[in-house]
Amino acid sequence: MALALPDDVAASLALLQAGVPGARWQTRDQLHVTLRFIGEVDGRDGAAIDDALNMIAAPPFEIELKGVGEFGARRPHALWAGVRTNEALLHLQRKIETALQRAGQEPEGRKYTPHVTLARLKGTPYGIVADFLTDHALYVSTPFSVAGFVLYSSHLGAGGSVYRAERAYRLRG
Repeated sequence: MALALPDDVAASLALLQAGVPGARWQTRDQLHVTLRFIGEVDGRDGAAIDDALNMIAAPPFEIELKGVGEFGARRPHALWAGVRTNEALLHLQRKIETALQRAGQEPEGRKYTPHVTLARLKGTPYGIVADFLTDHALYVSTPFSVAGFVLYSSHLGAGGSVYRAERAYRLRG
């Protein structure tokens, strides 16, 4: 579950994607604001999820990306761009979480951190990551409108995850 990015925002992220040896940078098709990871589901669960997500009512809103970070602390495994604090986004994410639980999905165990994954890392020294974070700490995208969210499927390929939009849901409310 994610928010698609407009081309100009994705292009601004592409300008950040350099200077970290060994990073596997995400391609344009892999860039999105993560809302919730669901995991593998069968057809019956998929139909229940689709029904639950289709019932979500929330108004469209505007967001912007702000800053960069990493997951993994002293052993970083991912670089990301953050999202400026946005109550409408957090409201939508909570509605999605509630809908998924009503559809029989287990609760998400991690605290929600809105982000766009920029790169996957393997064995990158923390000092290099720290330099990247310092160099791009002031990154801010142009604001963009969010009029819906997308249910993606993902399949692991040679170049990382390959995402395919399965269903788009319009915001209304």
